[in-house]
Amino acid sequence: MEKEHQIFGIRAIIEAIQAGKEVDKVFIQKEISGELMKDLMKVMKRANINFSYVPVEKLNRLTPNNHQGAVATISPIGFIELEHLVESTIASGSKPLFLILDQISDARNFGAIIRTAECTGVNGIIVQKAGSAPVNGDTVKTSAGAVFNVPICKVEHIKDAIFYLQGSGIKTVAATEKTDQNIYDIALNEPLAIIMGSEDRGINPSVLKIVDEKAKLPMFGSIGSLNVSVACGAFLYETVRQRS
Repeated sequence: MEKEHQIFGIRAIIEAIQAGKEVDKVFIQKEISGELMKDLMKVMKRANINFSYVPVEKLNRLTPNNHQGAVATISPIGFIELEHLVESTIASGSKPLFLILDQISDARNFGAIIRTAECTGVNGIIVQKAGSAPVNGDTVKTSAGAVFNVPICKVEHIKDAIFYLQGSGIKTVAATEKTDQNIYDIALNEPLAIIMGSEDRGINPSVLKIVDEKAKLPMFGSIGSLNVSVACGAFLYETVRQRS
């Protein structure tokens, strides 16, 4: 983790959150307590900051400084509001193409997806605040800097974002093996949002219930699944092919 993208110490993290800094995630030492930690938990809850409990050894690896049981990552980018992203894309006259990432948690996968998204003309990427990969040094490096070119939007709930997109005339397509429909057999040459699921669980079943269409990639090997960034690339380039 780059030192300029981290804050250590409970009081410093509280002040950063209250100052409106883009705090991406907070790592908290397991079984730590105290009044100041209670204050941090309250502030994180109000701001809906993503956090996780970790062994003290992990915190010691993140920083050699006196972390007091808490280290936060600061995003190197700003995030855009969903309404502004959709409205500005439609107003630009381009045919909207969005990506929705349902709790993809690996920073390198996230970075690889951002890189492909930039190459395929994606207008913006939508992620959930809780459970999603942070925008950190690994993300920036794997994206080859594309993270600074593709707008990223953080939302409270993926389902609400999907409803908003659908209400804006944008078709939602879920990438899932839980369908008989092949990606090459559906229309992608229209305002579109592609939903990709997490590395281990795929797309949440409650999300699958509300999407407009589901599609899968043909699989001929014995493995039965692709890395999520590879699968995302296949979906995006089929979209590019149909739109060309």
